[in-house]
Amino acid sequence: MGWFNYYGLIIMGIIMLPNIIYAVRRKGSAVAYHNKVIELLEQVGRYGCFVFMIFNIPYVCLGFWFNYAFIVYLSVNGGLCLAYLVFWVVCWNKNDKLKALSLSIIPSCIFLFSGIVLANIPLAVLSVLFAVCHIYISCKNSD
Repeated sequence: MGWFNYYGLIIMGIIMLPNIIYAVRRKGSAVAYHNKVIELLEQVGRYGCFVFMIFNIPYVCLGFWFNYAFIVYLSVNGGLCLAYLVFWVVCWNKNDKLKALSLSIIPSCIFLFSGIVLANIPLAVLSVLFAVCHIYISCKNSD
């Protein structure tokens, strides 16, 4: 895989599509929890994951490091993306812990798994930052 990860771009598109549709249909959704530091760290993690899912920076992204890693990468991420879409459909009109946890844990797993399988150091580190902050904020907003 070269410097541009087409598969990562497709995965990002799959993750973002229901979020964009939801944001357009639910304009003005109030967010109950506010903590500037955690929100900032979440955004740093989020956008960092977006960038490193798509772009492989030399010397910090070492590439697939075991046999059949590419197949594992596509299979696991495909399953996680499918699960993410299913939870969006099931939880569309809900605002409960199931929705908060499923729609924050699954993308966190996608980012972390991708960072590990690709040996992409920045993606792995930023995915942990994103996961901790995103899951925490999602849980606080679902109370």
